Amino acid sequence: MKKTQSYRSRFARPLLGVFVAVLGQPVLAEDAEEDVGSIAERFEAQLQQIETLKRELARQEAALKALRREVDLRQRGRGQEGAPARAAPIAVAQADAAPVEPVGQAPEAPERPPEVAPIFEQPGVLTPPGKWIVEPSLQYSYSSSDRIALVGYTIIPAILIGLIDVRNVKSNSFTATLSVRRGITNRFELEARIPYVYRYDNTRGREILDPERVREFYSDQKGRGIGDVELIGRYQLNDGGSDSPYYIASLRFKARTGKDPFEVPTSLTVDPSDPNTGARTGMQRDLPTGSGFYSLTPGLTVLIPSDPAVFFGGISYQYSFKRKNVTPNLVGDVDPADYAYSSIKPGGVLGFNFGMGLALNERSSFSIGYDHLSVGKTDARYADGQRAEGVRVQLGTLLLGYSYKLDSMRTVNLSLGVGVTRDTPDVQMTLRMPFSL
Repeated sequence: MKKTQSYRSRFARPLLGVFVAVLGQPVLAEDAEEDVGSIAERFEAQLQQIETLKRELARQEAALKALRREVDLRQRGRGQEGAPARAAPIAVAQADAAPVEPVGQAPEAPERPPEVAPIFEQPGVLTPPGKWIVEPSLQYSYSSSDRIALVGYTIIPAILIGLIDVRNVKSNSFTATLSVRRGITNRFELEARIPYVYRYDNTRGREILDPERVREFYSDQKGRGIGDVELIGRYQLNDGGSDSPYYIASLRFKARTGKDPFEVPTSLTVDPSDPNTGARTGMQRDLPTGSGFYSLTPGLTVLIPSDPAVFFGGISYQYSFKRKNVTPNLVGDVDPADYAYSSIKPGGVLGFNFGMGLALNERSSFSIGYDHLSVGKTDARYADGQRAEGVRVQLGTLLLGYSYKLDSMRTVNLSLGVGVTRDTPDVQMTLRMPFSL
């Protein structure tokens, strides 16, 4: 530092002398020497302050770049619903010295998770307090299956005495749902869903071992009406942030408002006068629009922001309540009491899903994920004491979703599901259009 000062003094003093000579003002050598030394000291102090400000400016520029990246992630992720702001202030050094004071306020880390294109039933972003979200949706699903029913007995292995019924069933289903969500607090929301279901099945079959039934038969079944109404509550368990996950707990209650499978008329006999009427063993004349059971489904959803993507997943368990003294609506020359159930207990449904959402720009986002349901065995007991037990069913679906923000109030979401197991619908498409009030 001493070398720098002497170097600057050697140049500063002659310049000062030239300056004094040009102005023509007489200055004594001693006074000039003192003034030059004072000016050099002040000049050196100013240089030190400039260096300090440069270092502080570089530090603030780096902090500002990091803040801009974080704000950009929040804006791309939050979609139509904004996020509150809170963060450490940006500071600059004063021109005269070291103290640093805040001169602005940066957006704070959001208390709610970022929004992604929805592909599962549960949304990832909670509704802000005091705000209403209305979401009409339309879902279409298609499935095709082959069913084989064996009615008879065997005397020796591989030889059947009786009837083999082979059917090919193509099922189509449209479900229009009106969902209404209300934000109670920053972390809690309530939702109600009212579905309307329209279904129709095309069935082709033939009893290949009945000599009197050599022709194929065709049958169409339809069903329409209100489905099972649902009530859902969701609560965000933690604050979360750009470097920590969000945990959202949920509880769903499903009522029994739709027409259940025990209400629709089911034929157990054949009309011998017309083999093409469709009134055959186990054939439903109408299709149900509900499950026929009350159920509760607790669940947990996890969202992990990771610029520029958001990883998400969840787990749930559906518990269905037992029904007692159930008598199916049978049509034909049979006594329905002979087929009455003393109790029916559906198996529990364990579900899990995972996926990733990616913001393409400020308006659009893309998601991909997988959803799996493991449906447990149904325990049914007849009135005469006999027991009928079902089988476990695995339902797996690969999902793709797209979301486009029309404006600050409306968003369009489209998802496509492809079944990856035999019992899952082949294709499932869902169109949602949530808007805020």
